[in-house]
Amino acid sequence: MKLKFFILVLALQGAWLLGIVAVQEHALATGKVIMLETRPVDPNDPLRGDYLVLNYKISDVPVNLFSPPVKQDASMGDVVYVALEPRGEFYEVAKASTNRFDPSADQILLKGKSSWRRWKSSTNAIHIEYGIENFYVAEDTGHPHGKLTAQVVVPSSGHASLKEVFVNGKTYAAAMKNSGD
Repeated sequence: MKLKFFILVLALQGAWLLGIVAVQEHALATGKVIMLETRPVDPNDPLRGDYLVLNYKISDVPVNLFSPPVKQDASMGDVVYVALEPRGEFYEVAKASTNRFDPSADQILLKGKSSWRRWKSSTNAIHIEYGIENFYVAEDTGHPHGKLTAQVVVPSSGHASLKEVFVNGKTYAAAMKNSGD
């Protein structure tokens, strides 16, 4: 009896892990790939290793783009939906709301949470975090110098995944490898 229960528990845990992987892989395979402009903040954490904290242009949403209107001092952790539309090479904020809405045909809906600002920015904006702000890199690969952009996958759920970071148009790994030459 105990052996059967143990095998059942292991099977359920394995199924749960496989389910998480399947959901993430499905989102990456079926989501819309977009490019975002970013500015780096370069921390190092002895427990988490080397990583970049990315501050996106879309992270500070002007309060005048919210419908219905919101106050600048929105509560931290409020769910925010942001419609992004292509403007040139990158996607930028077109509309935002604390209520889910249907974006127009050329827009992508991204889901985030209001947050405090890690760095100085516009005073007439609400800072939004989308869960794509950290990019982990190989230890001692260097710090990027140049224009950073991010390739992000956005499935229909609006929960974005960071796919790749580029430095001056090259993947981060390639740019850091060439910087040592």
